[in-house]
Amino acid sequence: MPIKNPKILIISSDTGGGHRSAAQALSEGVQRFWNGESIAVRIIKAVEDSHHITRRMVNVYNWILTHRQHWMKYLYWVINRIQPETRPFFLNKSIGFCKEQFEKWFPHIVVSVHPLTQHIFARILRELNLAEKIPLVTVVTDPCYGFWRGWACDEVSLYLVANEEAKQQLVDYGINPEKIRISGMPVNPKFSPVDENDAKSARKAFGLDEEKFTVFVNAGYVGGGNIPKIFRELVQGELDVQAIFLAGKNEELRLEAEKIAETAKFPVRVIGYSDEVEKIMQSANVMVSKLGGLTTFEALSCHLPIIADVTTPPMPQERGTANLLFKRNAGILLDRASDIVPTIKALATDNKKYSDLKEATRHLVVPNSTKNIIDEITALLPASEHAA
Repeated sequence: MPIKNPKILIISSDTGGGHRSAAQALSEGVQRFWNGESIAVRIIKAVEDSHHITRRMVNVYNWILTHRQHWMKYLYWVINRIQPETRPFFLNKSIGFCKEQFEKWFPHIVVSVHPLTQHIFARILRELNLAEKIPLVTVVTDPCYGFWRGWACDEVSLYLVANEEAKQQLVDYGINPEKIRISGMPVNPKFSPVDENDAKSARKAFGLDEEKFTVFVNAGYVGGGNIPKIFRELVQGELDVQAIFLAGKNEELRLEAEKIAETAKFPVRVIGYSDEVEKIMQSANVMVSKLGGLTTFEALSCHLPIIADVTTPPMPQERGTANLLFKRNAGILLDRASDIVPTIKALATDNKKYSDLKEATRHLVVPNSTKNIIDEITALLPASEHAA
């Protein structure tokens, strides 16, 4: 007999916005796809909420992501080399808060969507003699080969990954392939393609022309990197388009973008943080963005072609995504900020080139990926309260 009121704990961190989006997608997906009477989901930020030192680590990461993107390859090398997620210094700072949260709620399944967090909960389950009773599932939010070594944890019960490349990376990190299943990316089902009439309605809701080619310039959750520079180049172009600029949590960037937009030669709408990014994507013809794994697949799920910022070489965990887009003709790699105007002009005026890009996006996502993930997770629920 299935358990009556199951509880799932999702553990994440706001290093960038992808992990947060994945956690939210799974939470909403559980409520949407669960077939039982009721199910409870809780999300905690296991890194930054556990200790002031680990919170500073997250803040430093986001500062580098925003202001010194070219440093990320060095940070990646250092973190993969020293593996802080396995070190007593990091674990001891996080264990108290995480153990308290676990014991307070006592979930039936723990799900990690961040490469630092499953190690903490593997230790908690081991210390409480619950490793054989409560499954620890990791949903990998980096879609291609070359991602963080921290994703690999022998004590994880089940890994859910985007594709064969991601599976092979875990195997090369020493994970038993029998623990890995390909399910697709944890993209919220609200990121879906719309027909042209709905796209026109979405543009109208943003106060834009329903008919005009629309460019979505996405600065990401923390805002910054190379995108502001690309945006400055874009607004000076002699283009028959309109644009939406998303500044994320960066209020300083939002104000700066509004000033830049005043000089634009075409209509520009500047937005700060938004919980409705899917509506922006559905209104757009193309997205200009850094290649965050989840952001990329959210756009692809909307059948939205991508102009990928590679003006700074992509972070190692994102390099595979850039190669995937390029090889499968679902995006354009932008090597120089000054190339943005001719790139947009070509897409806005060459219907075949644009149509080919849009068509290619359809073949890069696993259908019903979030439902696949939820089905895999809930299949691990115990048969009864006694079994838990």
